[in-house]
Amino acid sequence: MRIIRALQVAPRASFAALAGVLGLPEGSVKRRYRRLCAEGVIRVAGVVDPGALGQSRWLVRLRCRPGGVSAIADALAGREDVNWVVLSATGCEITCATQSRTREQREDLLGRRLPRTAAVLDIEVFALLRVFLGGRSQWDALRGVLSPEQEAWLGGTDSAFVEAPVLTREPVRLTAEEERILDALAADGRAGLVDLAAAADSTPGRVSRRLRALLRRRVVHIDVEIAAAALGRHAQAHLWLRVHPSAVKDVGRALAREPEIAFAAAVSGPCNIHAVAHCRDLDDLFEFTTDRIGSLAGLQSMEVVPVLQHVKQAGTLLVGDRLAGTRRTRA
Repeated sequence: MRIIRALQVAPRASFAALAGVLGLPEGSVKRRYRRLCAEGVIRVAGVVDPGALGQSRWLVRLRCRPGGVSAIADALAGREDVNWVVLSATGCEITCATQSRTREQREDLLGRRLPRTAAVLDIEVFALLRVFLGGRSQWDALRGVLSPEQEAWLGGTDSAFVEAPVLTREPVRLTAEEERILDALAADGRAGLVDLAAAADSTPGRVSRRLRALLRRRVVHIDVEIAAAALGRHAQAHLWLRVHPSAVKDVGRALAREPEIAFAAAVSGPCNIHAVAHCRDLDDLFEFTTDRIGSLAGLQSMEVVPVLQHVKQAGTLLVGDRLAGTRRTRA
């Protein structure tokens, strides 16, 4: 757990630096990291923020005919403009997130392909308006595993989340070289500068400067994807909250401070906040949603939708409850 938390704080730190902070031999840290990756517990990857490129993000809820859900979920998971896909416990509902590179790509998926799919009975689309937790943020379930001094040595801050607008007012235009760097980081967020330079047909020094600029402008963040079940979180649920408009920011920020919450955002539609919760079991989920979420000022109603199967998260496919790898299929 300490290695995972250290990676959350400093995902590209060298094994030597991680070992020094954790008080472990460097070889031991390397072996444990590789085992965690091989067992599908974690994956470190560079994730592009579509908002930095001027691209909006959308959540989609699909209600499907029985028997057609798995095929649709697999097809969505195979698209590079669909970031995550889950099946709900009802067995006939899919929730997914899209971050299309172009308006045409988004309209093709949401306006033509999905509505014309025979197995789709109903479709609801919600625009992300403000992200309270997610993306560059750290899932806070492991806070406290390292001491404040250890996190400070790794470059950690007091705040585990960064609230951010969904769209930047000055979109970044990527060069071909930057696109190649981002593709290499998507495959391995800890790839060294020499490997990144080879992938980008550039030099390590130039790649280092370009990567620092991309990180500074928040075009990409280095994400540590974690299989929640590996941390003992076996009950996952999507929460759809209806909150008084004047309380949306307060409720969103309160959700972002809860260690059970991995994602929280303000969205368009009748339910104006969407969140993803990871709890130990269904009883823990019940206690969490009734006692801590249910008591938030301004909350008017809440729909708790347990997750039956996680098909894809942050661009990573899952098999069972373990991370399986990426699939980069052009939409």
